[in-house]
Amino acid sequence: MRARLVAGNWKMHGSLATNRALLEALVAGVKGVECAVCVPFPYLAQAAERLRGTAIAWGAQNVSEFAQGAYTGEISAAMLADLGCRYVLVGHSERRQLYGETDAQAAAKFAAAQGAGVRPILCVGETLDERDAGRTEEVVARQLDVVLAHSNFGDAVLAYEPVWAIGTGRTATPQQAQEVHGFLRKRVGAATRILYGGSVKSQNAAAIFAMPDVDGGLIGGASLVAQDFLAICAAAQAKG
Repeated sequence: MRARLVAGNWKMHGSLATNRALLEALVAGVKGVECAVCVPFPYLAQAAERLRGTAIAWGAQNVSEFAQGAYTGEISAAMLADLGCRYVLVGHSERRQLYGETDAQAAAKFAAAQGAGVRPILCVGETLDERDAGRTEEVVARQLDVVLAHSNFGDAVLAYEPVWAIGTGRTATPQQAQEVHGFLRKRVGAATRILYGGSVKSQNAAAIFAMPDVDGGLIGGASLVAQDFLAICAAAQAKG
């Protein structure tokens, strides 16, 4: 049985005060499911201080593919490990689309994270044009296979995030999510956790998590609202 995981991606949101209130609510409310929050770099120390010793893990939203050196503004995997990060997002569609991150860069970041003892959460997903053209499997296979060609997936996590469903209010149907998760499962094996991300809300989480190859969620906007995030965590717990 794969342990369910709900990971929150705060993106570029937060402040010391609002983070404090959110973390306090999560510590008090998360029960029975593995949970993590991926927070902006400046707040990693705050998350580590509050979450250390609790059931909630913390992680980052990006990592450099380089170990160290003259890379102004970059954050190495060793630095994340130094702050106790268990997870780091790799290859999120916003990194790919807004900052031109390539499949090869994502694969290098994946390897760098693993080398430092931080678990990557590899994000894959297609655009609306790619889905409409019937290229979903081709796209997610390409994004995943570059990583598999250079790394053993190990205890890393895979996240399917259809780009057309991120921050749009649209979401894949449970059946659409399961189709892609089932396809990905054939490539990574039965032990790997595959999360779904893309406008997951408390209202649709239970139906999505009920799918056999969906092992939890990577949650964006709803992870910033304690009540909503806790409801999603409860839906993931109920699956088991």
